[in-house]
Amino acid sequence: MAKIKLDLHDIFNKSGAIESELNRVITEAMQKRIALVEIISGKGSGQLKKHVLRFLEQSHVKKLYHRIEKDDKNFGRIFVHFRH
Repeated sequence: MAKIKLDLHDIFNKSGAIESELNRVITEAMQKRIALVEIISGKGSGQLKKHVLRFLEQSHVKKLYHRIEKDDKNFGRIFVHFRH
């Protein structure tokens, strides 16, 4: 199974860059028909993870993917599953 991995550690304090990268990776997954996107937000205080989840819950974004999975073994990782 093909997947895309997005690590947000380098841009954690740039809100516009975070949303731009999230848009880019979701668009790429749709275009290339990739079933899984792994987003690494890091453990930290949890603010970046909350930012990512708020972005993914927007109605125009939510309709693009099938489901979100929060990794129960690694707090700083989110999986976005697509059904093509």
